[in-house]
Amino acid sequence: MKKLCMWKSLSTTRQLSHAPTTVLTTRRRTLSSSSSFDIKNVTKSNFESALKDLRGLLRDADFVAVDLEMTGVTSAPWRESFDYDRYDISYLKVKDSAEKFAVVQFGVCPFRWDSHKQSFIAHPHNFYIFPRQEIPGSNQSREFLCQTTSLDFLAKYQFDFNLCVREGISYLSRSQEKEALERISSIYMDESSDSVFGLSEDADFPLVRMADVLFAERMKNTIREWRDSLLSKGSSSSEIKQISTDPSQRFQMVFFKTRPGLALSDFTSRQLRVIKAVTKKHFKDLAYIRVAGEAASPQQLIVYTDSNDDRNLLMKEVKDGLRKEAEMKVESAVGFRHVIDLLSSKRKLIVDHNCFLDVAHMYSKFIGPLPSTAEDYVSSLQKLFPTIVDTKILLNANGVFRQTLNKSNTSLSRAFVSICPHIALGIKTSSLADRPCVDVEVQVDEKRSSNWNSGAKHEAGYDAFMTGCIFAQACNHLGIDFTLHVLGGDLAKETKLQNYINRLYLSWVSGNVIDLSSGKCTPDSSASSNLKSRYQDISFPSIILLWGLPSKLKAKEIRACIAQAFGPSSVSSVYHLDESAVFIQFSKPELVSKFLELKETLSRNSDPISVLHPLSNILNGENTHAATYDVYQQICSSSISKKLFADQAEAVGIKHKTVSSRAERGKKGNQVFDKETEVRMFDEKADDLMSSPYGCSETDRSAESFYLDEVLASK
Repeated sequence: MKKLCMWKSLSTTRQLSHAPTTVLTTRRRTLSSSSSFDIKNVTKSNFESALKDLRGLLRDADFVAVDLEMTGVTSAPWRESFDYDRYDISYLKVKDSAEKFAVVQFGVCPFRWDSHKQSFIAHPHNFYIFPRQEIPGSNQSREFLCQTTSLDFLAKYQFDFNLCVREGISYLSRSQEKEALERISSIYMDESSDSVFGLSEDADFPLVRMADVLFAERMKNTIREWRDSLLSKGSSSSEIKQISTDPSQRFQMVFFKTRPGLALSDFTSRQLRVIKAVTKKHFKDLAYIRVAGEAASPQQLIVYTDSNDDRNLLMKEVKDGLRKEAEMKVESAVGFRHVIDLLSSKRKLIVDHNCFLDVAHMYSKFIGPLPSTAEDYVSSLQKLFPTIVDTKILLNANGVFRQTLNKSNTSLSRAFVSICPHIALGIKTSSLADRPCVDVEVQVDEKRSSNWNSGAKHEAGYDAFMTGCIFAQACNHLGIDFTLHVLGGDLAKETKLQNYINRLYLSWVSGNVIDLSSGKCTPDSSASSNLKSRYQDISFPSIILLWGLPSKLKAKEIRACIAQAFGPSSVSSVYHLDESAVFIQFSKPELVSKFLELKETLSRNSDPISVLHPLSNILNGENTHAATYDVYQQICSSSISKKLFADQAEAVGIKHKTVSSRAERGKKGNQVFDKETEVRMFDEKADDLMSSPYGCSETDRSAESFYLDEVLASK
């Protein structure tokens, strides 16, 4: 097994490749003390029937709740979601996660309002999916990463890994299906039949072995005997059959498209190549063809044709048949994506909890490669799923819900217990006292129950059910009349929901909110006051990245060194991405260029001023690099994921882009610097350092002038 050095806290990210599967028992879900039944688990064995039933359920649904279980979230510690992530960075991190990890379980739960019973009927489905290669020779990339923390989490809730790998439903994305069909079309549009069936190669098959020569001669005699018997007017069909059938049943008389032929069986691949060559070379009125057989392997036939036109017609029929067979294999390989196509075509309101990553997975796995920018992604997503509600947005945006959830925890399981205690705990009173509870009945196949136990959370089907229940209760609290909307036919048009539709958190932690309808991204107005203040203080033009630092260097030590060089109020904050890199936010944007210039100068020289400079404590010679915030975006956009940010930057080739603002200005002015000019620039910089201590401005000079004596004394 190939191991990747990617860690998240105490977890390991590893590439899944021929790993032993974990044996776990399948969970049953207890509904009450007296009755229980399995959730609707769907694997490849019952997928077709479940898909047929789901079509009707989605057609009648008022909304559909979904949930996904994945093999991991972050491919490296520095790809975690940080407060310092700009919205485009947040999208790139979500994109990286969706592209690298697999979805192993997909929950779909249609909800339909029953006006007579004044309750919802939920139909939870739990699809096991696994991205196996279903199309031979397609060269599909079917590798994905796993995080041990995620697998441990799934195992804790009794996820059946054996069932997923052995019986999971495979899939093709729309782009993969299109590529497969285009590949088939390019092959079968070739005018040369020989290139399709390999006859050109086999006709020149060299008979270098004595065994091949003897076998070829024997096959030539056998085929000629059969052919001559066909053409002999005095031979009866019984005689032909007797001639063409040997005791070992390797030759069998058949008819293909009304033409007489010989079916070949129990020959080795080398023997078949010899037979192809003999047929092509010695029998112009016989055609060697390959057609779909009853078993998985194709059937090899020698077919008689009475003219060139008949031969060409036969080859066309064979090519059309093989093309149809190949296209049917692609259609069969589409698999679980049929569910996604249903969700998209029905244009139903989709409900999920903290779902931006879930939706990105849906796009990446079942639609095609994720666009490179958040703007392009949002535009494409709107065409597929026009109305999405994130229940976490809904709960955070409502004061009553925040108060019910103690203003802090909006996790799915906690929200389910708090908002829907009558379903989760069997308590018949609602925590939202101004509104009665919304009843929900669960129907799996023909079994229906209104008693559920939440002991099976974190299974995708049940999490989708919990999400839908929270949404139904929240809609009820907002004063939405479900019966009215059943008659109207579109819950998504409800005025009271418009402030929550198509608004999603950009990462798996609260922060920026993106509006899918407009593409605009704004800080979460409902976030806690601490989060709001942090976002208000962040100024991206004032931030630099510093990586390749000496080991075990603390943030306060970095701040102190920079303060000695640029003044005590020069640094607003220092934040570690990982052990090798930090964000440094300066109090003023202009300090960014000053720091980069000074860092570059110190890195090039080993004179006393450079050695004794305060920044030398945090600079590790040529191993330390600094860059503006935009370089962070370039690094995050790479598909590479090294464990340490410093290694990532080097792998992407960023370290050579760490240049001073002065050099950049020279490039922009189309100046060509020779060595003499470079030396002069450094001398000027050295003069600047001597005239203004350690890069401080004149206004800071009086406050910082004592640092030189202090540093010299310490050395």
